[in-house]
Amino acid sequence: MLQPTSYDYTPILGWSSSRYDKFKSCKRQYYYHYYGKHDPEYPRIRIDRLKKLTSIPLEIGSITHDVIVAVLERLLKSKRRIDTDRFEEFVRRKAELVCRSGDFFEVYYAEKEQVLKEDLLPAVRECLQAMLRSDRFEWIRDRALTENNEWLIEPPGYGEARLEGYKIYCKVDFLFLVKGRATILDWKTGKRDEAKHTSQLLGYSVWATNQLGVPADKIDPFIAYLRPDYEELGIRPTTERLRDFTRTMIDQTEQMYRFCSNYVENVPLEKEAFPMMMEKSAYCRYCNFKELCGRA
Repeated sequence: MLQPTSYDYTPILGWSSSRYDKFKSCKRQYYYHYYGKHDPEYPRIRIDRLKKLTSIPLEIGSITHDVIVAVLERLLKSKRRIDTDRFEEFVRRKAELVCRSGDFFEVYYAEKEQVLKEDLLPAVRECLQAMLRSDRFEWIRDRALTENNEWLIEPPGYGEARLEGYKIYCKVDFLFLVKGRATILDWKTGKRDEAKHTSQLLGYSVWATNQLGVPADKIDPFIAYLRPDYEELGIRPTTERLRDFTRTMIDQTEQMYRFCSNYVENVPLEKEAFPMMMEKSAYCRYCNFKELCGRA
């Protein structure tokens, strides 16, 4: 069984693709998301609630992801044909639970009175059918299963690793080691974003070399887009590409360090050092914290 390295907790700021995306997109959103407990203006309970708001697109992705995990874990035990009725019931129950328990952005900001399973299920079914009918799933079932002790499905933790002494988070969703090659898969239910997702794939590749000792030329990382049609984005990692990624990651981490009064303890500068966008934008429309900036 593959066993990623674990690390003792340290408070120092760590790089991740999602963290840097927020940092470069809107400094004020970044502040509320990562440093809300330091805010002198609003109660932490309010900021925490806004941070935890979910949304219909997020839950479509989350349910799809959870069901794929369940399918893969089932494959480790049995290759029996999936019972369609039981599978549908399993997916429906997950959607119903999310609708009952989720604190939805769309409801909080009065875009909808409530979120129903019907708001989630059509897209979830579309994504799952795309995955189950794909050549990739056939490959997993018929080839990768032969070495199922070399699978990583949702490894524990946050994908923490060290790179040139810097802390990074690159959580791999699924990794299959087949005949010495590491195939990394990340299923997406949203839009294709080649630049962003290429960076993620490089991060996953760095994680595999760091944690599992797999050489760059033996890593095959893919983003699998499930809507509107199944398609994959793959890259060919090389030692040089991973070195370039490392240099970029260090530069981006240093940028975020400069917004800390103490980056080792991950303590931010004052809130005013994290400016809002100059004008209300389309980005603000989907921001959980827009009411705090008067842009709800």
